[in-house]
Amino acid sequence: MSKTVIVLFGGTSNENEVSVITGVMVCNVLKNRGFGVLPVYIAQNGSAYTGANLCDISSFKTEGYLDCPRAVVADGGLYTLNKRGRLKKFVRTDVALNCCHGGRSEGGALSGLCAAAGLPFASAGIFESSAFMNKYLTKIVLGGLGVKTLEYAYVKSAEELNTCGNMPQFPVIVKPVNLGSSIGVSRADNAEEALEALECALMYDEGAIIEKYVENRREINCAAYLSDGRVVTSECEEPLSGGDIFSFEEKYQGGAKSVFPADIPPDMSQLIKKTTAEVYEKLGMRGIVRFDYIIDGDEVYVSEINTVPGSLAYYLLSGGFKDFGRVLDGVLEQAAADFKAEKSKKLIKTGILKNVSANACKTGVK
Repeated sequence: MSKTVIVLFGGTSNENEVSVITGVMVCNVLKNRGFGVLPVYIAQNGSAYTGANLCDISSFKTEGYLDCPRAVVADGGLYTLNKRGRLKKFVRTDVALNCCHGGRSEGGALSGLCAAAGLPFASAGIFESSAFMNKYLTKIVLGGLGVKTLEYAYVKSAEELNTCGNMPQFPVIVKPVNLGSSIGVSRADNAEEALEALECALMYDEGAIIEKYVENRREINCAAYLSDGRVVTSECEEPLSGGDIFSFEEKYQGGAKSVFPADIPPDMSQLIKKTTAEVYEKLGMRGIVRFDYIIDGDEVYVSEINTVPGSLAYYLLSGGFKDFGRVLDGVLEQAAADFKAEKSKKLIKTGILKNVSANACKTGVK
């Protein structure tokens, strides 16, 4: 009997549309593998919808998803609602997979939702999702593991920018602290440009990372996942940018090129794969995760960690959609095994409530 998978995509994020591409692709890969697929699209206003036609990208070009039933993930499965908002149908499911990019949906909210709903989750857990969604927390976590990152400052206002004591020397890159897909990212060569870049970043986010810009940098990506208890890493890829930053347009609107496997020395490739696997393993990570690196000469720095990478990094982990289906098989099986192991742990009741007075929690306020 084939497993039934909830595929979550969309989300309350500026990367909602990018997530639709990932989610629809994954739905169809799983359908071709024989899985029962329940697509769940989360609109930017937070409303969730489900229906078979959400596996067709055209449903999102004219907001056709609005005709689909509303959905609720709970009780180990998926509820659909009728037009009055009442529970109509329940389908028990085997596992959930997160394809949401950015925002709370990538940043731990869906990990927590599925944990509370009693659903095996085949994506990154609550900790790594929330920590690596935030570039400042990413720096702190990696620093604690002894992993190299570029010099940076974290600021939340123009006033902090002017008084910051640990600003890197110009030029710098200014990045919204919680966003991805290069949205709101700018280069600044002086204080005036840094202020303009910060104002741009703060239009989207609560703060910004101001990071040293490496003039002759090379950007390298490496993906990893856990299957059958073993961390699997991809070969390294070098995306090629035509400008100071790898822009949103290059990533998603055509023209982007890359070298795969990356043309870097074998010892550097091994270092990147080793670092990727060690960080993944030390933090008990799950799901498909992409690590982004910056090379400056012989120095290798971790730049960012994406717990829901674009297209789930299928292009790094497989030779095509058919091969990627087998990768997803392993990720889904690992989620089931993790859930079974967690459920085997004992939950206790201490009995302390028996000794609490009936008046102990009364406040006297009516």
